[in-house]
Amino acid sequence: MRWLTAGESHGPALIGIIEGLPAHIKITKADIDHELSHRRLGYGRGARQNFEADVVTIKGGIRLGESMGGPIAIEVANSEWPKWEKVMSADPVPLEEIKDLGRNAPLSRPRPGHADLVGMQKYGFDDARDVLERASARETTARVAAGALAKALLRELDVTIVSHVVRIGAASVATDVKPGPDDGDVVDASEVRCFDSSSEATMIAEIKSAAKDGDSLGGVAEVIAYGVPAGLGSHVHWDRKMDGLLAGALMSIQAVKAVEIGDGVAQAGQRGSVAHDAIARDENAHGSGGYVRRTDHAGGLEGGMTSGAPLIARVSMKPLATLNRPVLETVDVASGESTVSFKERTDVTAVPALGVIAESMMALVLANEALRKFGGDSIAEFRRNAAAYLEHLGETPSSARP
Repeated sequence: MRWLTAGESHGPALIGIIEGLPAHIKITKADIDHELSHRRLGYGRGARQNFEADVVTIKGGIRLGESMGGPIAIEVANSEWPKWEKVMSADPVPLEEIKDLGRNAPLSRPRPGHADLVGMQKYGFDDARDVLERASARETTARVAAGALAKALLRELDVTIVSHVVRIGAASVATDVKPGPDDGDVVDASEVRCFDSSSEATMIAEIKSAAKDGDSLGGVAEVIAYGVPAGLGSHVHWDRKMDGLLAGALMSIQAVKAVEIGDGVAQAGQRGSVAHDAIARDENAHGSGGYVRRTDHAGGLEGGMTSGAPLIARVSMKPLATLNRPVLETVDVASGESTVSFKERTDVTAVPALGVIAESMMALVLANEALRKFGGDSIAEFRRNAAAYLEHLGETPSSARP
């Protein structure tokens, strides 16, 4: 399975293309709209979320609510495009038509912590607009659209992915209670997508304080996949290890600076007798061949493979580089003078949206590995192959011999 995105933050649309999904996966525009609506949730988001609508059009690969086996193309149009049509035009526009437009003013004061300066240096631009338009987290809209397709495939395996916020700035959850596979609506009902209701007010207060100061906040979202069968990924090759695939996908999200699998950070300071998950038999554990882990410190991964336990990753996002009250020193690349960075429309924090985006990235990784493992040109073939694998998953080599 391959996928990619195209488009700019203020361009006419963002595009997601995903190739390699089997035929007859049930998916509709409403399913994609549902995922995108979650991405817009969260206290501390900027005004852009209120007027910039995601207008989804399925351009190809789906007919009458089912995939056809070919590449699927999804367009998410930008409702604000008329305001940017000349400034972001693909074709040349006469200078006199755009020279006095505020949106066309060169952005020559790069933001510390953003892609602006290095992007300008690497690609030879003198205007940060040419960098930020693609570097913007608005690009994740197309990722979430592609993730909706991946989730539709994973539903055929009874895999459910949920996320929740565990930290915003200095405010962390008071308990380690995690949402279950049916708790997605409970999380979304929280203004900050926090499952621990006792911590919600503290997080909102933290956001209000940063907003008053014109500042921004980072935080941590936890994403959990339930029902993942044992054996996705591999211990054989470094580039097939699920830990690396998942960490790489999650680290690719804009502003993410760290990924933790299970209790990875805490395990570094523990003894092995405490850190690892004891193994027991449970004949009802169909997805792991009748074996279960007494705990889940490993976050559902052992030796680069899924173990059948819930797959758990925590994703840490730095504070957004765009400040409503810029104070960080930078250099105006046009004049060479010391100054402060320019200001774009921004959120105080995007951590509530981070969890939704992380769900999509986890879904895309799991869907790819599930297709690698089970294959199939149709969803019926995919299901048959998966069922056959799970039926014999508990057999040891000796018990499988005639």
